Amino acid sequence: MIQDMFDPEYYMGVYETVELSTGTRALHLGKYRDVADCTPQQEVDLHSSQTVTLERQTFYCVPVPGESLWVKEMYSNSRHTRTSPSTSYTPNRQKRSLEEEDDDVTHQDTQQAGDGREKCKRLETEQQWRCQTAETPSGSQSLDRYFPLPGEKGPACLVKVYENWDGFKVNDVLEVYGVLCVEPALSTLNEDRDPMSSLLDPADMAETLEEQRAHSPPTSLVPRIHAIVIQKLPHTNPLIPSSVSESEASKQSVSSFMSELSSVRSDLLGFLTHALLGDGLAAEYLILHLISTVYARRDVLPLGKFSLNLSGCPRSCDFTQRLYSILQQIVTASHYLPMTIDTMNGLRFVPCKDYSTNRLVSGLLQLPAHTLLLVDETVLEQGQLDTAGVRNLTALGNVITWQKVDYDFSYHQMEFPCNVNVLVTSEGRSLLPSDCQVHLKPQTCPPSLEPYMEALLSATLPAMLNKFRMYLSLLQLMDYTITEEITKAVEDDFVDMRKDDPQSMSADDLHRLLVVARLLSLSVGQTSLSRDGWLRAKELETQRKSRLQEQKFLNGNEL
Repeated sequence: MIQDMFDPEYYMGVYETVELSTGTRALHLGKYRDVADCTPQQEVDLHSSQTVTLERQTFYCVPVPGESLWVKEMYSNSRHTRTSPSTSYTPNRQKRSLEEEDDDVTHQDTQQAGDGREKCKRLETEQQWRCQTAETPSGSQSLDRYFPLPGEKGPACLVKVYENWDGFKVNDVLEVYGVLCVEPALSTLNEDRDPMSSLLDPADMAETLEEQRAHSPPTSLVPRIHAIVIQKLPHTNPLIPSSVSESEASKQSVSSFMSELSSVRSDLLGFLTHALLGDGLAAEYLILHLISTVYARRDVLPLGKFSLNLSGCPRSCDFTQRLYSILQQIVTASHYLPMTIDTMNGLRFVPCKDYSTNRLVSGLLQLPAHTLLLVDETVLEQGQLDTAGVRNLTALGNVITWQKVDYDFSYHQMEFPCNVNVLVTSEGRSLLPSDCQVHLKPQTCPPSLEPYMEALLSATLPAMLNKFRMYLSLLQLMDYTITEEITKAVEDDFVDMRKDDPQSMSADDLHRLLVVARLLSLSVGQTSLSRDGWLRAKELETQRKSRLQEQKFLNGNEL
């Protein structure tokens, strides 16, 4: 995922070297390189008329935040399959003399000694870099500052892009094919670097030493990838093609899956009903929530979002954490956020600009599209939010209501749109806004939730889990339309409902009903609203509102 985008940098696209002994000149290409191709017997002619200066863009990329373990494993297994050695080739081994074997051993020992020295030098460089950056006025420049979610690890990288970089933006997820560069010359501290070896390195254009260190960490920690082919991924599910319409084979596989969509939905409904302690209505709405996505924006209004508040959740038995462990198995990316006072006051939710290093320091809400953010309000206890906590609470509300995060650039705020599915679990009505509230009504009460949830997962075959994963990702990519005929019928129905009881149907109620009808149609594979779909949506909403009224009456206060 693109965590930060640096300023465009200039590099020598073509440069000329001169042989010191003979004066022979040679032209070199600087594309897909970080250091000049120049031997000790050559020097770069900085005043050559043949020199061509070009421009490229650099993206600082981190592993996809919150990516599910099953996604990582599937990508890893497919990569190992592709790179496995051929079994059809049998090398023709020849007998060698003892002298040749002795030479090989000597060469191997020398090589191992050289590798050891290189490793020691690399570790020394990394330690120097960490020590020096820790002494900077802005505090520790640890690479962890650029990972959105706490505790996440993985190989960050600098991706160098040579064309069409305007089509990418922060938080996009990328697939990159390119030239991997791990240059020892770039691992040398900037003040000790040979000037000839770094003519292509843009870090030398940085204004301050802090900025140099932040933009050019050792390549052993943050390798460089010079992109040859780069594309934005609409999703990260390894079970379906990156574009469902890119080839006939992709279309056929998707079409084949769509033919069994009804049975998959039925199985998923049973799976989630079990996870929600037997509550089928809550499971229906959870499916609608999981397939929702922002498909368009009208001015400031994001269309398609469907944040869900699941109220009535028990506090005492870690229900939300157990539910999250189930949802992790079927979504591609997710994060569990316990809404404690310490969490709200202590974490950075909103990314901010560090001007001393000219870097964007990440925040918890810097998430890629289609991430499930599960906010656990059942752990909230008495306490006081400080200034940072109030700011975090406001930012969380903006994500839910407007699907945007206002990044902090000190002197101003910059709005970044997002597409995050926010699910809030709470005892009563949530403190946070939501598009829909469903009160949980358990039909079963297991003595211990942990074995109950584990039994649910163990009873679900891996092939069925894969179908659930495909179902959720595919439906988020499907288009949807409403015919003029159905639009007219909906308008007439709205007028009739208002006539019967003006208080029963507000404009917000109509908007929610249209969103539910859209998601309900998509959940059964229909790309347009039908009369039956509209009636089914009305029925679901009636059941949901009736349950809320029952609970309000029982509690004697408003949920």
